[in-house]
Parts: sequence; C-alpha cells; structure tokens
Amino acid sequence: MVANITRSRIAVAALVILLICGTVPATVAAQTDGQTGGTVVVEEGETVDSLEAFGGSVIVRGTVTGDVSAVGGDVRIETTGEVGGDLEAAGGSVTIAGSVDGDVEIGAGSLTITESGTVGDSLMAGVGSATIDGTIEGDAEIGAETIRLGESASIAGDLRYDGDLEGNTDAVAGEIEEDASLGVDVAPTIQPFASWLFAAYVLAVNLLIGAVLLALFPRFSDGVADRVASGPLRSGLVGLGVLIGVPVLLVALAITVVGIPLSLIGGFAFGLLLWIGVIYGRFAIAAWLLSLVGLGNRWLALVVGLVAGALLGRLPIPIVGDAINLLVLLLGLGALARGLVGHWRAARNREQDRPVGPGPDERTAD
Repeated sequence: MVANITRSRIAVAALVILLICGTVPATVAAQTDGQTGGTVVVEEGETVDSLEAFGGSVIVRGTVTGDVSAVGGDVRIETTGEVGGDLEAAGGSVTIAGSVDGDVEIGAGSLTITESGTVGDSLMAGVGSATIDGTIEGDAEIGAETIRLGESASIAGDLRYDGDLEGNTDAVAGEIEEDASLGVDVAPTIQPFASWLFAAYVLAVNLLIGAVLLALFPRFSDGVADRVASGPLRSGLVGLGVLIGVPVLLVALAITVVGIPLSLIGGFAFGLLLWIGVIYGRFAIAAWLLSLVGLGNRWLALVVGLVAGALLGRLPIPIVGDAINLLVLLLGLGALARGLVGHWRAARNREQDRPVGPGPDERTAD
C-alpha cells in the first residue's frame, strides 16, 4: 500500500513538473489576447484581434488586426506578418520584416527593419543599435549607440536621433536633428516593466513547483530543511561536490558515443535538480529563520523563502545577490542530494531486511 502511494506521488509530481517545464520551452499558438511561454507564435494564416505576449521569443507570422505588446528575448514580425495597430516591444532584439500599420515603440538591445519591413506611422526607439533598411511612413526618433540607414531605407518624415548616424542620410525626406535627450527619453514604457514581469513569472512557477513538492513529499521536504538547519556546512560541501562533479561526469559520458544520449538526459535531469535545489534552499533557510521566532509553518516558509529570493535578485549590487544565491543553491542542492541518498539507502536496507519465507505452494505441501 505504501509503495503504491509513493509511486502515485512520484507519478503526479513528475507529471506536474513536466507540464510546468513544458510551458517554458514550448511553442504557444496565440489563440487568445494574452500569451506567456518559451515561444509565442502567431502562425502564418492565423488571425487574432490583438496580442499581449511575454516569452523567450515572440514571433508574428500571421495577422494581428489590433495592437501588439511584446516582451521577449527575440521579438520578430516576419515577412508574412501583419500588425494592423501599434507595436510596443521590449527585448534583446526586435526585427520588423513585415508590416506594422500604426506606431512602433521599441526598447531593445538591437532594432532591425529589413528591406521588406514597413512602419505605417511613427517610430520611437531606445536601443543599443538600429539598422533601418525598410520604410517608415512617419517621423522617427531613435536613441542608440549606432544608427545605420541602408540604401533601401526610406523615412517619410523627420529624423531626430542621438548616437552615431551612419549610411544613407538621403533616405530621410524631412529634417535631420540630433537630440541628446533621446537616449534616455525615447524608450517605451514597457521596458522598465519587462524585468519585473519576468521575475513575477519565475516566482509563480517556483511557487507552484514548491507547493507540489511540499504537498506530495512533506516528510522529505521537512528533512531537507532539517539538514540545512542542523548541518549547513556539510550540506554546502555536498552541494559543491554535486555542482562540480555531475558536469564532469556528464562531459566524460559525452566523450563516448554510447554515453551521448545518457549525457543529454543527464544534463536535463541535472538542470531540473538545480532548479529544485534552489527552491528547497530558499524554503529551508526561510524555515530555519522562522523557527527562530517560533513559526514552524512549512507553507509560510515556502512563500517567504521564494518571495525573498525573488526580491534578492532585484538588489542594486549584483555581486552580493549572486553570492547569496550561490550559497542558497549549494545548501539546497546538498541537502536534497543527502535526502535522496538517505532515501535510497533506507529503501535498500528494507529490501535486504525483508524476511524470505516459503511460498504459498511450499506451505500447502507441508
């Protein structure tokens, strides 16, 4: 009976975690207005009214009849993509190879408007670099380190800029004016909000995974917290050993042809182990601190630990935050590894100590 319950718990936990992990890298078709995922796509031939998206990549190959607000590492309006309204985007890179009928506001590492790209109204951009080879039907305000106007570029209105302007300035039909304030003021309002949105998304996923772990494995989770509180040095050293040793083992496996599939599977499992180690580390430290003031609620410890960890990532001194996060990871990873090894040893000892008696047939014969 106990074994069946344990197997059920493991199955449910694995299913939930796989579903959660699957939402991060999976391609998500934009059937509704708001989408979050590893990749958010409006496919070619698909039409949606509007799009608000947050993901690793946001790609428009089809038609959005209204506005698009996108935050992602890579935001692209591809050659077949059409945006009937305005585009607001923040990300590592933004590429417009299709058409945007309205205004465009960009805050990104780089902006590229290709030869086939068209902006139907004005452009405002605060970016690291801007390359304009397409058409802007209105005015353009660009703050960037470098702004390159290609031979096929066309700006129907005025150009106000800050940065190094290069290339085909004859592409500008109106006036060209340098304005040093654009490097700060032109970035769209979505940009400061992007990192907080990402942090909130990660916090929500971590809370969900932590809740699954506490609900399905309460005694194991309490054991992890106890190991961190009672033996932080030992847990930290074990965590350091796992953090260094497992990658070395995976690389050694990858050297052999037979071991390549195992190293790939092991890499995924190790990444998941690190993720759970961070969650357990934050939970364990919070549980220990709360116990000092007489609060022993594991759910409160989970929320406090994960929220505090998320806020820690917003510290203005990154080195301090990184050092604390590393320490939390080592404690959580070490306590988790110790718990898994202890659980495996206990299961093995139970198997060895189980009495082996005569089978039913033998007893009947006697």
